[in-house]
Amino acid sequence: MATRALATGVTRKPLSRKRVLRAAIVYADKLGLEELSMRKLAEVLRVAPMALYRHIENKDDLIDAMIDVVFTEIEPPQRDADWRTAMRQRAISVRDALERHRWAIGLMESRLHPGPANLRHHDAVLGNLRASGFSVEMAAHAYSVLDSYIYGFALTKLNLPFENGRADVPEIAESMLEPFPENTYPHLVEFITEHAMKPGYRYGDEFQYGLDLILEGIERGRSA
Repeated sequence: MATRALATGVTRKPLSRKRVLRAAIVYADKLGLEELSMRKLAEVLRVAPMALYRHIENKDDLIDAMIDVVFTEIEPPQRDADWRTAMRQRAISVRDALERHRWAIGLMESRLHPGPANLRHHDAVLGNLRASGFSVEMAAHAYSVLDSYIYGFALTKLNLPFENGRADVPEIAESMLEPFPENTYPHLVEFITEHAMKPGYRYGDEFQYGLDLILEGIERGRSA
């Protein structure tokens, strides 16, 4: 495909690292990172595969750079902002970025060669906590528990067997419980029928409730 496109002689936008990354992220958003390869990316960009290597060293370099782009979309906490407000806004911003780029959930903290946006973000979070009077140890505790919650919630939501607002949630729940005798799991049935199946219920809305509990716990720990 790429070879045929090049053979037409049609003038195309010059290839750049930024253009390669944008195309790679759009591809991963639609089809998942596991489907992305240098060959497929070259086809999307309508270039020969070797042309990519003028801008990207290899697949690891590509993923490092893609993750760095995701970090640019996250609102960093300001150093002089109230820590609780800053951490809440930052957590919601991370959550929103992971909603857009679900392939990134398990990769945000795994890069051996993080980019500048990645490093700036981590430095800004720690800088806000330290400027707010957190000890280095307490800042580490707060950062760890917040990120564990944010990424864990995003992963749980990603793997739910249904999406928010789907009309067939009752049918899905019924199919799960159908193999078992009636009243085997009464509390689960109660939760499904009296809570999860209520109009307007969205699992994603649980995020901010849990986040506020964690922020309250961090405040108690810092005060202690």
